[in-house]
Amino acid sequence: MTGLELIISSVCNATFCEAVYDNPITEAILSDQKKEIQKIAEDLNGKHLKIGTYDQVDMAAAFLPILYTYQIFVDFSTILDNGVWMMMLQRPKESAAGSGLLAPFEIHVWYLILAAVLSYGPCITLLTYLRSKVVKDGEKNISLSPSFWFVYGALLKQGTTLAPEANTTRILFTTWWLFIILLSAFYTANLTAFLTLSKFTLDVEYPEDLYKKNYRWVAPEGSTVQYVVNDANENLHFLSKMVANGRGEFRSVNADRQFLPYVTAGAVLVKEQTAIDHLMFEDYLKKTKDKVPEVKRCTYVVAPNPFMEKLRGFAFPKKSKLKLLFDPVFTYLRQSGIVTYLEHRDLPSTKICPLDLQSKDRKLRNSDLSMTYMLMGVGLATAIAVFGGEMIIRYYVRIKIRTNRGDRHKIKTVKSSKHRRFRIQDDSHPPPYESLFGHNSRYKTNGHSTTKIVNGREYWVVGTVSGDTRLIPVRTPSAFLYQRDK
Repeated sequence: MTGLELIISSVCNATFCEAVYDNPITEAILSDQKKEIQKIAEDLNGKHLKIGTYDQVDMAAAFLPILYTYQIFVDFSTILDNGVWMMMLQRPKESAAGSGLLAPFEIHVWYLILAAVLSYGPCITLLTYLRSKVVKDGEKNISLSPSFWFVYGALLKQGTTLAPEANTTRILFTTWWLFIILLSAFYTANLTAFLTLSKFTLDVEYPEDLYKKNYRWVAPEGSTVQYVVNDANENLHFLSKMVANGRGEFRSVNADRQFLPYVTAGAVLVKEQTAIDHLMFEDYLKKTKDKVPEVKRCTYVVAPNPFMEKLRGFAFPKKSKLKLLFDPVFTYLRQSGIVTYLEHRDLPSTKICPLDLQSKDRKLRNSDLSMTYMLMGVGLATAIAVFGGEMIIRYYVRIKIRTNRGDRHKIKTVKSSKHRRFRIQDDSHPPPYESLFGHNSRYKTNGHSTTKIVNGREYWVVGTVSGDTRLIPVRTPSAFLYQRDK
């Protein structure tokens, strides 16, 4: 016996056996209405009622949505339950929140980080240029190329050969380093959380997602969904455009299982929640009997948000006396929880194939590392492109400088200009070895250098050309930087 049959039998038993009036409190409240209801019951007792589902006969004994547009044709009973229509789709392999290296941050965060990387280098160049013009202390501005490589290198936690002495430039460098430290901390923490504790999300969560992302969907023909979509006064009428272009369709099937091939092919099934729960539970049991592995039994999943909600009840002909007779019984059945129990009595108490399967064996997949492979490919392609550009500049692009001395033309390549720039001595680099103890040594050595113990370490005591004294470590790995035989 189905749940609907049990509800109807409960209604009949409660009505004709006068269970409603056994309560003395109820008898005190009812007066003339009680006599009228008893008269209707006596007239109805022993008669055969024609009960249908969608055709309006003596009584429509089905969970029909209470649509106010139809109230001019029928009288709806009191509310039996709140019908919820859900969206069922095939379980995706990856979360819609993203995967791999880009998952910890939202897309607009990555855009802002990219904007910061591209803009901070020119900011350093501009500010140091303005400072060099205002403050005449001999420190030159930092050109665009070193500024860009400093920003890029700091982003990858690499050092730099730039050694600014001005406090303004040092603050600029420190600001960028602090930004990178915090950004790296947040990224690392979020990436760890995503790979271990992240919640699985779907690409379709609301009815609007079907329209925005052009998902194909299907619903039963002649159902409430079809009426709501075709009604211009309903909020979901925008989905009628998808029906017109073939992305949404209404199908007539003999059993709900016939919808599964559509879902497997990528369509979204829109149906009442209880029906979807039964469909998923039957599919789960079938795969269990077929000895399908546990991790492959939950093939389908339900969107977390409902497609729509409608109050439901039975329907009577207009001005039918049956409504006055049955409405009090429906109220008691709903308040006692019998309706809800009969709807879910064949379903398990736990949620069937939840969105998050709580898998504990989270392992990295190729999809998680896809961004890594992409970066390698993009980096290699960029290096090849830069190499080709350098070859073109070196052999084919030349700057011709006309001099005022006759018709001679002096050709100056870009590469030679770079050589001259790099010949400038940079004090930030360590001095060459031959400058320590060679012919042009900055230290004075007479062959009788003395040693001195400082904090438990032995040092050579040598004098510089300027008359100062320096300590050079002995018998330590760093002493190899100061070999006296150089």
